[in-house]
Amino acid sequence: MTAYTATVTVRLKQGVLDPEAETTKQALERLGFELAELRSADRFEIDLDADSSEEARERAEEMAERLLANPTIHDYDVGVDER
Repeated sequence: MTAYTATVTVRLKQGVLDPEAETTKQALERLGFELAELRSADRFEIDLDADSSEEARERAEEMAERLLANPTIHDYDVGVDER
């Protein structure tokens, strides 16, 4: 078994209201920053042991699908690095 860190990034789908990002965008604009759009995201780092990076990715994707993301309103990405 090899030690991996899987990173799952969960964000709202395009078109879903993101009040946290909107508030932050307005605050940044008041500070003089120009930006077209801002989206918020949650990032989960999961340390796990697996036989391969593909197995680690599959397990992290299952975690995302079953708990970390709501497929109705979220998209997610999974990255895997060996520790």
